[in-house]
Amino acid sequence: MIEASHKQPGYIAALLHRLAGLALAIFLPIHFLALATALNGADALDAFLNVTQTPVLKFAEAVIVVALALHMTLGLRVLAVEFLPMREHTFLTVSICLAAAIAVGLLFMLNVG
Repeated sequence: MIEASHKQPGYIAALLHRLAGLALAIFLPIHFLALATALNGADALDAFLNVTQTPVLKFAEAVIVVALALHMTLGLRVLAVEFLPMREHTFLTVSICLAAAIAVGLLFMLNVG
């Protein structure tokens, strides 16, 4: 039986992919709650959105954008491993996924400001 090394890039990529997916799964009910407030009228939605203007929630919003970008890029990595002739455990591929996700998060934070 082959034991997985916790220090290999493939293991780290799989762990990050799952954690990002978990963050998105936690976020979705909150997002649906926000959408549901719109059904109660513009005033209800405005009241909900005013609560989200705190710095902590702004930071959490940026984190969820990074989680979404990370989940997407690491998902593309999985597809590439499955369908392209490439090595699964490349440190460069995982680094590119992380860099792309962080760049998306920084661009989001600069635009939201």
